[in-house]
Amino acid sequence: METAPAIDGVALRAAREKVGLTQHELARVVGVAGGERVAMWERGRSRPRSPRILHAVAAAVDVPARSLLVPPEDGPTLRWLRFAAGLGVDQVADAARVSISCLKRWEAGSFRRALPPETVEVLAGVLGVRPGEVSAALRRP
Repeated sequence: METAPAIDGVALRAAREKVGLTQHELARVVGVAGGERVAMWERGRSRPRSPRILHAVAAAVDVPARSLLVPPEDGPTLRWLRFAAGLGVDQVADAARVSISCLKRWEAGSFRRALPPETVEVLAGVLGVRPGEVSAALRRP
């Protein structure tokens, strides 16, 4: 299973409280088992495992998903951008017309040559960012 980006527990709690949801209510709205899961996210002991769940949480607390992710110290990675966009690895691989294993290698920084500009453009379009952000993210496994 892939590693999900870290969640900003303070931001999640503040957003949840602002919309008046308890941890149990948020868990029910996003379809996860019990408020304990949300409590673990807020304490930084766990994180939503899929972009779909992250985006359901963001929608439920009425904030952009990006605002719930801890920005990586050195800048976003390709995986971080994918989670922020709410896309599964299969969706991005399909858009880029590559295999899932190929996209996972890109996310891990395991490639020998720079990606063609056309591929970077496609990735930028599907992720909703500028091509320069994708190029920079590819240098950060």
